[in-house]
Amino acid sequence: MVKKTILMLTAAGALALSGAVAAASPAIEDAKAQCIVGEQSDGYLGFIDASKADANLKREVRANNQQRKSIYADFAEKNGITVETAAAIFAEQQVNGAPSGQCVRDPSGVWLRKP
Repeated sequence: MVKKTILMLTAAGALALSGAVAAASPAIEDAKAQCIVGEQSDGYLGFIDASKADANLKREVRANNQQRKSIYADFAEKNGITVETAAAIFAEQQVNGAPSGQCVRDPSGVWLRKP
């Protein structure tokens, strides 16, 4: 439990330093507000309705997810954990911190609109 708490605090600091994760492009933020794109429990962005996403948005989401993976890998290496564990730590923050009205995907794969 203590190790998880320390990792959570370290993750919070790393997340604050990683603008690529915290500050998505305006197109991604708009798509999140419309529940076209949302935060997933695996730490990456996902499409709720890919048919509503144009090629530019799909490209931006792919690029954002690649940046996230790089950040997670760096964090994992520095903390002696797997990339998946690092992503899960960040995911918890992103999903819990998503604003009201945005959609998030829970661990069972269900998309939910935040109240």
